Amino acid sequence: MLILGIESSCDETGVALVRDGHEVISNALASQAEVHARFGGVVPEVAARQQLMAFIPVLEVALAQAGVDWNGIDAVAATYGPGLAGPLLVGLTAAKSIAFARGLTFLGVNHLEAHLYANWLHRQGEPHHAPHFPVLSLLVSGAHSELIVIREHGRYALLGQTRDDAAGEAFDKVARMLGLSYPGGPSIQRSAATWPIDQPLPVKVPRAWLRGTNDFSFSGVKTYIANLLRNPDHPPIAAIAAAFQEAIVDVLATKTVAAAKAIGAAEVVLAGGVAANVALRERLESDLRRLHISLRAPRIEWCTDNAAMIAGAAYYHLRRGESSDLSLDVLPSLALPLAQA
Repeated sequence: MLILGIESSCDETGVALVRDGHEVISNALASQAEVHARFGGVVPEVAARQQLMAFIPVLEVALAQAGVDWNGIDAVAATYGPGLAGPLLVGLTAAKSIAFARGLTFLGVNHLEAHLYANWLHRQGEPHHAPHFPVLSLLVSGAHSELIVIREHGRYALLGQTRDDAAGEAFDKVARMLGLSYPGGPSIQRSAATWPIDQPLPVKVPRAWLRGTNDFSFSGVKTYIANLLRNPDHPPIAAIAAAFQEAIVDVLATKTVAAAKAIGAAEVVLAGGVAANVALRERLESDLRRLHISLRAPRIEWCTDNAAMIAGAAYYHLRRGESSDLSLDVLPSLALPLAQA
C-alpha cells in the first residue's frame, strides 16, 4: 500500500510517500525556521501563509523523488490535529482535494500518534523492525512530555506527563534567556558541546523529581536559570547550557528507565523533536542496556515534524479498513485516544 502523507501542523510543510507503513520512498520538507527565528517563536498567521506558498513545490518534489505517478498511489493521509488551526487547515484541505479529485481513500491522522510511528520508518533497502509490544514511548516536544504505553497498534495508555512546561518549551525559553538562536533545543545542544568534557560544571541545576509519580516538571529549572542570569558574575553561557541540558536529560532518562522496568517493556522508543537530542539518546541507551531493554529512536530527520510519519501511522488504520469523511475538520487540541494504564 503506497500512501501519500501530508504534514502541516505548525511551521513545517511536509509531503512523503511511504509503502506499507514503514518504507520511506520519498520525504520532502520545507522548513520555516528562518522565517520565525526573528520572532523567537512561531507566528501562527505567518506559518499558515508560508504553508500555502510551500505546499505545491513540496508536493512536486516528493512525487519526483519517488518516481511514481498518481496511478500508483493508494491513499492520502494528512494531519488534522493537534497543531495550529491555520497551518492544519492548509494541509488537510489539500489532502481532501487530492483524494476527491483522484478518487483515493482519505484519512485524517493524529499528529501525536504519528510521532510514535516514526520509530519504525526506514529508507529503501534497509531492514524493517516491527514493534515489540508492550512498548514504552517517551514523547518529548515543544508541547508534550509524556510517558505512553503502547499495548498494541492503536492502544495507548498514559503513564505520566508534564505538570507545567514541556521539555521542548523549556529548551526554547532557556535558549532565549541565554541569547541563543531559535529553535532552542539544537542551539543549547551546540552551546553545551563547547564546554570541555573533562572540566567540571561550575553550576548544578536542580531537578524536580515529583517522587512517587511518572510525571515531569520543568518550570523550576527555567526559573532557576532566569535567577542565575541576574547575577552579573554568572558562569559562562556554555556551562549554563550544559548544566541545563544535563538536568533535563537526567529527569527524562531516570523516569523513563524506571517506568520501563515497572511495566516490563519489551522496548523503549523516543518520539518528538527533543528525541533528536544526542545527550538524551546516549543516556537512555546506556541506562536501558543494563536492563537488557532496547532503545529505538527515529532518524534525526524524522524526530521533528515530517510527512513520512503521517503516512506511516495512517497505514495501520487503513489496514483495518478505517477512513475519514471529506467533511473532517481540523482539531487543534486533539489528544491521543488514551485508556487507563
